[in-house]
Amino acid sequence: MTFDPNADISGGRVRRRGRTAGIATGGVGLGAIAIFLVAQLFGVDLTGLVGGQDASGSSQQIGTGDQAVDCKTGAEANASVDCRMQGAAASLETYWSKELPQLGGNYSSPEFVLFTDQTGTACGSATSAVGPFYCPPDRTLYVDTGFFDELRSRFGASGGPLAEMYVVAHEWGHHIQNIGGIMEQHSGRETGPTSDSVRTELQADCFAGSWAGAASTTADENGRPFLQPITDAQIKDALSAAAAVGDDRIQQASTGSVDPEGWTHGSAEQRQRWFTTGYRQGAGACDTFSVAGSRL
Repeated sequence: MTFDPNADISGGRVRRRGRTAGIATGGVGLGAIAIFLVAQLFGVDLTGLVGGQDASGSSQQIGTGDQAVDCKTGAEANASVDCRMQGAAASLETYWSKELPQLGGNYSSPEFVLFTDQTGTACGSATSAVGPFYCPPDRTLYVDTGFFDELRSRFGASGGPLAEMYVVAHEWGHHIQNIGGIMEQHSGRETGPTSDSVRTELQADCFAGSWAGAASTTADENGRPFLQPITDAQIKDALSAAAAVGDDRIQQASTGSVDPEGWTHGSAEQRQRWFTTGYRQGAGACDTFSVAGSRL
C-alpha cells in the first residue's frame, strides 16, 4: 500500500521512545481482561511481564523519554518506517473517528508508542520479543518496528507496507474494542478455537480489514486520500502476515504439532478470512461473538 506523496500525515500522533534503562510498573491493576487482551499479535502471554509497584502504588519509568515523530507528507511515509507509522495513525484516526459513531460508539484516540528492545507500560515491562501489542489500562499501542523484519525472517510472511500497517490496524482494533466496552463484556480467559479470546482477536483482524477497505477513500483535511488504491499484491502481503501469525502456524513451527484447544488468536485460515470479511463488507460485519462456533 502506497501513500499519496502529497497527503498530509502530520495529524498522526506517534512517539518514538528512547531506550529504557529500568522499569517498575504498577498503579493500574491488570484484571483477567487485560491478561489475555494485551493484544500481542502472535499470542505471547504477558502475565509474567506485569511488575510490582512502589509504596505509593504509582508507575515509575527510567528512560530517555519520548520524542514525537514529526513527518509531514505521504512521500516521507513511503520512505521511512517511522513516518509510515505516523501515516497509518493519521489514516486510522480519521477512519475510526467517523466509522465508530456510525456503529453507535463514541470515539477517543489511543496513544501510539514506537520502542526498541524494552519499554514500560501500564501492563508491565515489555520487550521486543513480545511483539506489537495494545495495553488497555493506558490505551496505548506499543510497536517495536523491528518486528516487521521478523514477520519475514521468523514467521515467513512476504512483508510489504500493507503488512506492516495491518499490524497497526489490528492493534488499533483492540483500542476500538476497549473504548466500545467489548473487552469488558468478553473478559473470559479460556482458550480454544471458539473461545472469547479467539473471537476478540478475529474481530480485531476484521476491524483491520475494514480500515484497509476504506483506506484509499479516507482523506486528509484537504480532501486528499492518504493512500492510493490497494493492489492485489498488497492484499496478498496483508493476508500473508495474518496467516503467518495464526496459532496453528506458530504451534506447528514451535512444537511440531497443532493443539486447537490452546489457541488464543485463531488459525491462519480464520485470521485471513476475517480480515477479508472486514475488507469486503466493512466494520459492521465484524461481530465475531454472534457467529456459531462451526462458522467462526
